[in-house]
Amino acid sequence: MTATSEENAALRIASGRKAFVEPLCLGERLKQIRLANQWTLEDVSQRTGLARSTLSKIENDQVSPTFSVVQKLTTGLNIDLPQLLTPPKRERYTMGRRDLTRKGKGQQHPTPTYEHELLGHQLAQKRMIPFKTIVRARSFEEYHQWVRHDGEEFLMVLHGDVMLYTEFYAPLVMVEGDSIYFDSDMGHALVSTSAEDAVVLSVCTRGDIA
Repeated sequence: MTATSEENAALRIASGRKAFVEPLCLGERLKQIRLANQWTLEDVSQRTGLARSTLSKIENDQVSPTFSVVQKLTTGLNIDLPQLLTPPKRERYTMGRRDLTRKGKGQQHPTPTYEHELLGHQLAQKRMIPFKTIVRARSFEEYHQWVRHDGEEFLMVLHGDVMLYTEFYAPLVMVEGDSIYFDSDMGHALVSTSAEDAVVLSVCTRGDIA
């Protein structure tokens, strides 16, 4: 395999004797490729012509391979240079959190125009704020100012009909089953237009609800 002049420039290889760029975590990436293919060090040694001890030192970041060694790796393992230089995938760890909210057991947060029920309220440091809302307002005039908060919001009508007022658009009629995604720092307000108070489900990415 012959590296292009662009690859040589990007990797800043002045000669075949200079160490390959270290911040690429090449040893970790090589080990990841080897394990993904269920190869032993001996398997890789036979494929590349490199000694097992050399391969072990590369994987454990005890040595930095020269460009000629990298060429043997890419040729012997039948991979291209970008594959070998791709940063290793990091294992993702999850705390396995969960927070069940039984029907009607969310945290109540009433306002003059809305009756919010915060869902998943016992879970701290959430990236989303889900809540179910009974829309009490019957007229836009009931709002003294626009509702606005940081982030984005997804809203779905669960029951009834609503009129969604937004700062930069004409009022929008929404019926049961309709949904909308919008920037919640844009002024917005909901009004029930059905005989009974409408119920909506909202999920905000950040910020407080009003």
